[in-house]
Amino acid sequence: MIPLIPLVTASEVAFWVCAPIAVLCALGLLLARKPVHSAISMAGVMVSLAVLYAANDAPFLFVIQIIVYTGAILMLFLFVVMLVGVDSTDSVVETIKGHRVSSALVALGVGLLLILGVGQFAVGGAPAGLEAANAQYGGNIQSIAALLFSKYVFIFEATAALLITAAVGAMILAHGEELKRKRTQPEMLQDRVRAYAEDGTHPGPLPSSGVFARHNAISTPALLPDGSVAENSISKTLAMRGVIVDVDELRAPTTSAYSAIAGRTDEVEGDDE
Repeated sequence: MIPLIPLVTASEVAFWVCAPIAVLCALGLLLARKPVHSAISMAGVMVSLAVLYAANDAPFLFVIQIIVYTGAILMLFLFVVMLVGVDSTDSVVETIKGHRVSSALVALGVGLLLILGVGQFAVGGAPAGLEAANAQYGGNIQSIAALLFSKYVFIFEATAALLITAAVGAMILAHGEELKRKRTQPEMLQDRVRAYAEDGTHPGPLPSSGVFARHNAISTPALLPDGSVAENSISKTLAMRGVIVDVDELRAPTTSAYSAIAGRTDEVEGDDE
C-alpha cells in the first residue's frame, strides 16, 4: 500500500516564504541606522503581509494593505524623511520622565498577548476560517461592509473623526508660527512716526558706537557735535557692568591738540608784541 503524501496548500507555501521575510524586514526596521533603510524594510513588511492576506482569501485586506499602507502611509514616511534629512540625528535625552519604563511595560504586555494568542491557537485548535465567517453575506468584501456599516458603524465613524482631528491638529502644531501675522514695514513706520509725535522718540536708527572716537568697539559711546555722549549709543548691558569707555579719555586727543594749538598761538602773538 502506497502511503499518502500530505499535500501542501498555496497558503502554507506563502506563509513559509513571506513570514521569514516579514520578520527579517521587521528586525531591519528596528535595527537599521539610516531612515531610508528602515523605510525600505517597512515596505518589505507591508508587502509580505499583503501576500499573506491574499493567500488567506482576504482580497479586501490585500488591496487595502497595498493601496493605503504601502502606497500612502509609506510615501508619507518617505516625505518626512526627505523633509527632516537623512543626516539628522535624534536626541537621546529623556524629556518625559518614566517613558522608558512605560515603554518596556507596554512591550511586555504586547508580547504576552502574542504568546497567549499563539498558545490558544496551539491548544484550543484553529479558529473559525474565512469561509465560515463569509458564508452569511456571501463573500469577504460583503461581510466586511456589512460589519462596518451596520454593527460597527458608530465606532467606524468615530475612528474616522479622530483620525481627521489628529491630522488637522498636527498641521496646526506644525504651522503654528506661520499662522501669526507678521507686521509689515509700513505698519512699523507708522508706529515710529506715532511714537515720535507722542513721546519724542527719534524715528531713525540708533547712532552707531565709536562715532567721532578712536575706537569702533561697542563699549565706546558715540559723541555728539558738542562733545557730549549720545545716550542711545550706549549698550544698557555694558552700562550696568560699568565697562563703557570714559568720555574724557575720548576727548583727550582733541583737547591736547587744541591746547597745543592755543599755546603756539599765544607764543606767536607774544613774539609779535
